[in-house]
Amino acid sequence: MTTADDSTSGAVSTTPDPSPSGAGGAASTDGPPRRWPASAVTAGLALLLLVLLLVPAVTTPRFLTLDNARAILASAAFVGITSVGATMVMIAGSGVSLATSQIATVVAMVFLGTQHLGLWVALLIALAAGVALSAAQGAVIGFWNADPIVLTIAGGFAIGGAATWFSGGTTVYPATRQFEVLNSTPLGLPLAVYVLLAVTVLVEWTLRRTTAGRQMYLVGENRAAARAAGLPVGRVTVIAWAVSGACVALTGIFLASFHTSATVTLGGTLTLDAIAAVLVGGTAISGGHGSAVRTLGGAVLIAVISDVLLLRGYSTGVQILVKGVLVLAVVIIVHVRATRGRR
Repeated sequence: MTTADDSTSGAVSTTPDPSPSGAGGAASTDGPPRRWPASAVTAGLALLLLVLLLVPAVTTPRFLTLDNARAILASAAFVGITSVGATMVMIAGSGVSLATSQIATVVAMVFLGTQHLGLWVALLIALAAGVALSAAQGAVIGFWNADPIVLTIAGGFAIGGAATWFSGGTTVYPATRQFEVLNSTPLGLPLAVYVLLAVTVLVEWTLRRTTAGRQMYLVGENRAAARAAGLPVGRVTVIAWAVSGACVALTGIFLASFHTSATVTLGGTLTLDAIAAVLVGGTAISGGHGSAVRTLGGAVLIAVISDVLLLRGYSTGVQILVKGVLVLAVVIIVHVRATRGRR
């Protein structure tokens, strides 16, 4: 790894510590903001999840049933696979993607629309579509410093339009039913749950044990300093977005298999849910700090909240409101913590 010039403002360490409490990166004259230890964030998330499990268990009918537990895990898997990939994007300092739902919808349509070619071919085409759509946005952000919010809003409109054009505004149905193997339940759990666990382990290992993963922390901590130090900022950003695109594609594939059809609204609130899971899991929206494992906990937390509200008969609007308030609270807490750390 290239050594940063010590005279550069915000020098980048050549041996970064990717842990949340000491991610390598820029050091300002006031010192970096103090962060809660990773163990404290994890313990707090676990405690909140425990409370949210115990209270509904006593007060909500049908919550403590095997079928409901499976439903929670399935919901957590759909959101979790996407949010674990989004963790990389946020750690690399690229903010969030607001085109997640649209990409998942297009992938689902492509997956079902290519079933006549065979299951494995359809899987590869769908994955390639998700990676290409996301990596293209990452390239514009990484190499040309485009604003990720503006870019992904525009991309979302374009991709949504492509979905409408591809489907003709109608529901897409598969020519064969080979995809139903993806709805299998090994050992009583949906296959998507096992994929979520595998993706979480792979992403966490990549972040902690590979050069590309460590560079994501460095780039997210201080993009300008990382670029001045000779780090491949553009390439790192594209890798993060490509992995995120693959995760969104997997989610789209499982959603298509679960619903056995695809419409332009299939993605639903996936964008908001994924962002909520990443932020609740403790990943800093400014970059340089985060963990795929804690994002997994955030996804389960979001799934539990949605399940409780659904069992209590609340509308989709109320569910979105509650999750939005939760994300707002997390962002405010993180902002206050960072502000105090700079004093």
